[in-house]
Amino acid sequence: MAVQFRDYYETLGVSKTASEDEIKSAFRKLARKYHPDVAKDKKEAEEKFKQINEAYEVLSDPEKRRKYDQLGENWNQPGGFQPPPQWGGGQRGGGFYGGSGENGGVEFEFGGTGFLEEALHGSTRQVSLRRAGSEKTETYQVKIPRGVRGGQRIRLAGQGEAGERGGKSGDLFLRVRLARHPDFSVEGSDLVHEVKIAPWQAVLGDQIIVPTLEGNARLKLPPGTQGGQRFRLRGRGLPGVSGQRGDLYVVVQITVPKKLSDSEQKLWEQLAQLHGSEKSD
Repeated sequence: MAVQFRDYYETLGVSKTASEDEIKSAFRKLARKYHPDVAKDKKEAEEKFKQINEAYEVLSDPEKRRKYDQLGENWNQPGGFQPPPQWGGGQRGGGFYGGSGENGGVEFEFGGTGFLEEALHGSTRQVSLRRAGSEKTETYQVKIPRGVRGGQRIRLAGQGEAGERGGKSGDLFLRVRLARHPDFSVEGSDLVHEVKIAPWQAVLGDQIIVPTLEGNARLKLPPGTQGGQRFRLRGRGLPGVSGQRGDLYVVVQITVPKKLSDSEQKLWEQLAQLHGSEKSD
């Protein structure tokens, strides 16, 4: 059965001329809405969240977006990950992509909607695979270790392809792919969150609320905060190799109002004149 083509722009609800910021904003809005941790219908939310991640994965990458705009549904052909011909099926909470493993094994890359939270706490996830030509689905309970990283492999011993001439079966390897999160990007064991503030917050300083994997936290911005400045919340990242957690870095982006009222225009002009006179002195 052929997979129905989904327009990535339509999935995110943006136009084909949307800017990088508009695409990011649409993704964050939809990802928060359909995140399985908050949605009432978790099954529907997981599927929708997976579609949103797939669309953003392509449209947020300039090269992938260029190919997609040129080729449409064939943008990633030939190439890309495809399940090995002897395997099929799916996995709850995220897709998987296949390849050859070691010693006759089979390797899959997989991820899911809640993987960043699972990387923090660890979990057990159900994975279902089906061999081509067979109606039987094989289900495994896979332990996701605390502090798991993107690219890390999880080995299921003896669950790969049968060996030749009755030999020992190979292993099944699951390579972890961390799904994009609406609020954070990952840098090793550290997390990065971008926050937009108004110019007056940057100039005067302010106290803002920022998300963490364990709820909201307060962050004090000092007067004179600069665009691109990073603030560290210690121990709010992911567990490292030693078990110690990394940090959460909040990156400040200053947004300038696009439209001003007459009174606002006058105030900005007064500020400009004031600063201009200070420089001349």
